[in-house]
Amino acid sequence: MTALRQRETLTSQLVKALTERIRSGQLKTGDRLPTEQELIEEFAVSRTVVREAISSLRAAGLVASQQGVGAFVLQSDTTQAFRIEGTSLNLIKDVIAVLELRIALESDAAALAAQRRNETHIVKLREALDRMTAAIDASQDAVSPDFDFHRTIAEATGNSHFTHLFSYLGSLLIPRARVQTSRYFQDDRSEYLRRVNREHEDIYQAILRQDSEMARSAMRLHLSNSRERLRQAMAAGES
Repeated sequence: MTALRQRETLTSQLVKALTERIRSGQLKTGDRLPTEQELIEEFAVSRTVVREAISSLRAAGLVASQQGVGAFVLQSDTTQAFRIEGTSLNLIKDVIAVLELRIALESDAAALAAQRRNETHIVKLREALDRMTAAIDASQDAVSPDFDFHRTIAEATGNSHFTHLFSYLGSLLIPRARVQTSRYFQDDRSEYLRRVNREHEDIYQAILRQDSEMARSAMRLHLSNSRERLRQAMAAGES
């Protein structure tokens, strides 16, 4: 049994371990990943951790899941853009650059979603928020529900180009899928994630009310806050 260390989130450690197996060729294109139960036993983690890790790999375009069959490796080349490992200042700069792109795209996407959303979108957004709350309470990193929340907003625009672009960018859109953002702030990781989810709640309420301008403003504020928190962390690292 391979126990994971506690200094990083268990989900991010499992993502790294599986990514390294793909990079090294231990898992090749077309290979099936170990089953959930096998990963639980090997790495001594919960089923939630395994599912979040697989979701992150799927969002990054490294694996695809087939219902009732398992997850399969899509590509063995993990040196593609946007898959830089580590927490160097260069990586933080890149994450900030992506957040600038997201501010431009997702602010208008939220406004469109407020106009065009249906009840299915509202249910999915609420479920993502509740799943993120549960993940935070369970001390998980909540990347999967965070990603699902933003993806549902893209879907609610009714514009397939938003959805396609979102799917293409994958987990690049969630900063802590690439760097452990909470380590840069004084408050603990749970409080950091709760703050993020409170910002999500504001976006959700605006979309629920079909208030386009408030949805746009809430999304811009949410992503700008993430960018500014990382800018402060980068400035501290350079000083």
